[in-house]
Amino acid sequence: MRHREKEETALFYIGWSLVLFASILALMYHLFPVPFSKLLLPCLVNSMFGIYCPGCGGTRAVSALLHGDFPTSFLFHPLVPYAAIVGGWFLISQSLERLSKHKIRIGMKYRDGYVWTALGILVLNFVVKNLLLIVWNIDLLKSVPL
Repeated sequence: MRHREKEETALFYIGWSLVLFASILALMYHLFPVPFSKLLLPCLVNSMFGIYCPGCGGTRAVSALLHGDFPTSFLFHPLVPYAAIVGGWFLISQSLERLSKHKIRIGMKYRDGYVWTALGILVLNFVVKNLLLIVWNIDLLKSVPL
């Protein structure tokens, strides 16, 4: 097995493990509802410096995405819908290819460019949100509670 195939196999199993873990958490949340804001710790960067860290907005973006609100999810943190689309297609296409015993060759291949794109989105999101906050006093995350 070539090196990239090993990476893809590892990512495949890690991805489905994360889906299973998230499903168990969702089931537990459904069975034992707790206000979501009670489960979260405040962002230390935001609390101490008054700016957003690179991850700020991620939880709200996941919540919006799970409620089917793609534009709001993108506004809160564009990395979340990007990861959902790229990761979702990777898992679906790899599953179809593996279930067909590689007769249907649609499995998305791992490329470093996907990670570099994610890093670029992360940095751009950090810069834009903080410029809006500091220069124009536009606070994108305070407008909608969890």
